[in-house]
Amino acid sequence: MLSNPSANEMCSDPVVLLQDVWVMYNGSTILENISLQVCPREIVSIVGPNGAGKTTLLRVITGLIPPSRGIVRVLGTPPRTVKKAGWIGYIPQRTHSNRTFPLSVQDVVSLSIWARKKPLKTLNEEDRCSIQNALKQVDMSAHLHSHYGSLSEGQKQRVLIASALAGKPRLLIMDEPSTGLDRVAQDSFYRLLETIRDKDKISIIMVSHDIGTVSSIVDRIACLKRKIHFHGEPKAGIPPDALRRVFGQNINFLIHDEHCDTCEQDR
Repeated sequence: MLSNPSANEMCSDPVVLLQDVWVMYNGSTILENISLQVCPREIVSIVGPNGAGKTTLLRVITGLIPPSRGIVRVLGTPPRTVKKAGWIGYIPQRTHSNRTFPLSVQDVVSLSIWARKKPLKTLNEEDRCSIQNALKQVDMSAHLHSHYGSLSEGQKQRVLIASALAGKPRLLIMDEPSTGLDRVAQDSFYRLLETIRDKDKISIIMVSHDIGTVSSIVDRIACLKRKIHFHGEPKAGIPPDALRRVFGQNINFLIHDEHCDTCEQDR
């Protein structure tokens, strides 16, 4: 029996709602019977091994992949409608950044604004204020004119978040956002997400492999391996059988927080 809570157990006005969603490709089932809710001002992490269907699930939510069957609603409407309105900020998996990438920080942050403009339009004063405010939110204002390729990995990720925020989304979706960050940069990054959730009233969905780390900061966690085997509050405890079905028999589940003696050695 899956641990998916019903609508009544979660929220009456979900930001994201999936009901009995299936995705099939060339005769293979990629996602099976996915039912999931994301509530307003909530951070939800989708965790699972490689090939579990995590990125596919994000693409279904953003409207990039239509489900083979089932219902998908984002802010009460089909995701393609929301995407066109600019209400979804999407940060895909990062690849190795070429240091000669010929854009400034300001250029990168402006991309989400350009995506919503009509052809031949230019940035106006309101757009420039949005760029500056987004960089201020992620503590990168001093790097407005810096070369994007010269930044550290943690700074690059903050700039990508600023680019998403400049579009003023109501839902922020990130695919493996902490990949390549050291422990200090990860901690700073996750604190930033909590601030965005609380101050901007944005719901956040992120994919992660690091179930132990994200469990200390997210509101809910969904364990995915083709199906959702658990969906709930991680601090309440994830059933061992659900962990085994998703990650296999040999797994040690550690949650890092301010009381972790091992983490103290890394600070």
